[in-house]
Amino acid sequence: MKKKILLIATGGTIASALGAEGLIPQLGADGLLKYVPEIFRFCDVDSVQPYSIDSTNITPKHWLTLAKTIRDNYDSYDGFVVCHGTDTMSYTAAMLSYLVQHSPKPIVLTGSQQPIDKEDTDARINLRDSFLYATYDKACDVVIVFQGQVIAGTRAKKIRTKSFNAFTSVDFPVLGVIRDGKVIPYITTPKNENVAFYDKIDEKVALITLTPGMNGELLDACFRLHDGVVLSGYGTGGIPEGEYYNFYEIISRWEKKGKTLVVTTQVQQEGSDMDVYQVGRGFKNRFELLESYSMTYESIITKLMWILAQSKEDAVVRKLFYKTINYDFIG
Repeated sequence: MKKKILLIATGGTIASALGAEGLIPQLGADGLLKYVPEIFRFCDVDSVQPYSIDSTNITPKHWLTLAKTIRDNYDSYDGFVVCHGTDTMSYTAAMLSYLVQHSPKPIVLTGSQQPIDKEDTDARINLRDSFLYATYDKACDVVIVFQGQVIAGTRAKKIRTKSFNAFTSVDFPVLGVIRDGKVIPYITTPKNENVAFYDKIDEKVALITLTPGMNGELLDACFRLHDGVVLSGYGTGGIPEGEYYNFYEIISRWEKKGKTLVVTTQVQQEGSDMDVYQVGRGFKNRFELLESYSMTYESIITKLMWILAQSKEDAVVRKLFYKTINYDFIG
């Protein structure tokens, strides 16, 4: 019996056409399916379009709408394929990993670097591969399928703006590849039948990246406006000391007011290790901060948004942050 898959179209390059000021999403879900008629040989497909946007314009409300669309249709389908713009696809894949946890049914995000109606597009093969993976018996949880790679939803990062091999899996192997119409698994995720849905996000989370000479008032303002701040330091997670920056005083003041601080690194590979240098260990020993280790920006930010919507109690925040979800945390 064919599996039943729901296509959820949200716009993005894959659905775009040239407008007066550049590419803009115009093609609907049914229009996308017309370009991949071969998928109907191995699955039955329905489609829905909760919104159509350039993914640059994504907001947390769009994430909640997307999660609700999956939840409302969850019992009726064997899997889901989400067409999404590439620019924020990694953020959406990470957030869905927290809003829909332990899904025994695959939730596959894909898109393209060229519109689907272009002759030399990557869209058709990405879409076809995504449906193929969505029907794979061992597929589960949230993944990105792109250029033949299957990437865990919390590990993906866009690293190229134009090339077809736009995504990589950061500090974690790809889960598998799709080659010659077959899924070749490298890592098989055990299926958990107890899917958990969440419907709250704390939008007041921000990322601030350190630069030499940065005014400490920027960090102060960031804390003032947000419940959680992700501070991207240097190297293994170093943060400048001394009166010039005044970060000790700023962090101390906001920690006492209950704000959450996560420290990460600007270096893409190999993660943070704040115990290596004094400029990291000094902050880590003095404050109740969280260290991200090898988590991506996308997973840190979205996980914190999910956590702070559940609780702002320090012990709960800490426990949830260091709980591994869809391969996000490897301490």
